[in-house]
Amino acid sequence: MSHIYELAIIGAGPAGIATAVESYLQGIRDIILIEKDQNHNSTIRKYYKDNKRVDKDWKGQKVELDGRIYFVDGTKESTLDFFDQILANHSVELRTHTEVQKIEKRGDLFEVAVAGGHITAKYVVVTIGRMGKPNKPDYKIPASIKNRVGFTLDGCSGGEKVLVVGGGDSAIEYAVDLSSNNDVTICYRRETFRRANPTNQTNITNAIMHKELDTLLGVDIEALEDENGRVKVIFTGLEPIIYDRVIYAIGGTTPSTFLQNAGIREVDGCPYHDENYETNIKGLFVAGDITQESGGSIALGLNHGYAIACFIQGDCRVCMEKISE
Repeated sequence: MSHIYELAIIGAGPAGIATAVESYLQGIRDIILIEKDQNHNSTIRKYYKDNKRVDKDWKGQKVELDGRIYFVDGTKESTLDFFDQILANHSVELRTHTEVQKIEKRGDLFEVAVAGGHITAKYVVVTIGRMGKPNKPDYKIPASIKNRVGFTLDGCSGGEKVLVVGGGDSAIEYAVDLSSNNDVTICYRRETFRRANPTNQTNITNAIMHKELDTLLGVDIEALEDENGRVKVIFTGLEPIIYDRVIYAIGGTTPSTFLQNAGIREVDGCPYHDENYETNIKGLFVAGDITQESGGSIALGLNHGYAIACFIQGDCRVCMEKISE
């Protein structure tokens, strides 16, 4: 625990891996990548269905890659293989099953508190994905049915009556995927699925047209109740309906408490950062989804990592020229 790393990165998603690899390519050699789950890219592993498309230009947003990581369109599986390969090809220490409890700056160094001790580093980059903390409904979920309520497809089996809650890409993908061997309804508080990408809009339209699933649009949920081990859903303006399983796909939130405890200021609900993604604390950076700038764009997360690596190495001029092009 007395070892001093040049760079500690919290979160092994695309932005975290990019920060590590781009920093390595800039000449930094003492890097640790810290991940609380059992492997890198836990959001992709947990929240993307098998064979899900993963596009470089997320939702059609054209992004030119600034760094030396060449990312292209693929699937969930090919994307995970890609990050496996670039981690294997560069000397970055990946420490999994390690949850960071707190970040404190002591003099010119940071102490990153983990179970059983701390990790010391000169620079720290926080790249925790927003889906690492999925949004939950405002109403209470009864403890007796928590095994029937989830935020991923984990635990789903065939032949169930399932309610999927949400109107974004993940919700649509869950609903369409489950409809092949379940009785599925998708519930969304708005009247249309305009938030979803064009492919998913087409898929949900086709599924509805072919009566492969049902919809409850413009409908809010007030509460969940236990109905003999099943989930009784109380809607606004509708009669209650009983389901075997309810899956929420309503986005994620910035881990505000964690950031505040580290001393990072928030602006409009987002962590403050400058053009180099450095926060109000010198040497402490944020990147990826947590900035809300990238949303779900892997390409923008990769660019964040490159920008931070350039800045740490003092190559700000070249970095800023690339970003401005």
